[in-house]
Amino acid sequence: MDTLTPYDLPEAFFNFALMPKFDENIEALAQMAEPEEWDYKNTPQTTQKPILKNYIRYTYKKIAEEKKVAVTKDEKFACWNTGLITPHQEPIYILFEENKFQDRQSYWHFWKFARRGQWEVNKFLSLPEMAHYFDDPASLVYDTRKELRANIEHIIADNRERFPDSLKGQTDFALQNLVTGAINTVKERVKRNYKTAIPQYYSGSIQLLLPLSLTDPSKADLALVERFHEFYRASTCLTLDMAYNNARQLARPDRDWLQP
Repeated sequence: MDTLTPYDLPEAFFNFALMPKFDENIEALAQMAEPEEWDYKNTPQTTQKPILKNYIRYTYKKIAEEKKVAVTKDEKFACWNTGLITPHQEPIYILFEENKFQDRQSYWHFWKFARRGQWEVNKFLSLPEMAHYFDDPASLVYDTRKELRANIEHIIADNRERFPDSLKGQTDFALQNLVTGAINTVKERVKRNYKTAIPQYYSGSIQLLLPLSLTDPSKADLALVERFHEFYRASTCLTLDMAYNNARQLARPDRDWLQP
């Protein structure tokens, strides 16, 4: 019978399998999956569907870590769960076949994306689960009882290039005042709506993202990144596109403020 692979897998997707027409295949996946915005709105992009491309690469990384790749008994075919679904809520798997190119080191070669009900998926007697990112659901929700400690000087010094163009010429002192005010505002906002804090998966842990509105109270300019222990610790910020990429690994973010 089919089993999940017992051996270690390469960390990078392109070391795991050949996928020569990556752009075309990703476009086909976007057409198959539930409609979703996979392009950036705030950052110039040099490729189509960059969010979906990042999603597949980083989902594979977690799949490899958990060894959730199903392999047929004859080791001719493999598959894993993309975590995406069709408009009719049917799970989508990525299928591979044995690589026939002797000059390539990858054991697998991309075959196709397939719905659970397609005949190609019947090659596998059992199908792998999707990637798992957290054990404690409470880590996904901002606990307003905890203290938030922000290293504002570090946020500005290391991330000035991520600030809106209209603010990049401001002095550090002026930016510190803006960021301090934005943090105080968002702390009140998250008390009234816990969904304001959006979870992201990064470097093996769950973190929370909060909107920083620096120029317009109705629009987020940056995402404040928080790590939590007994209190929340914020020492960096992300552009909205960077934040969306990280948040999308877990689930499609609520569109209250974080949009690609």
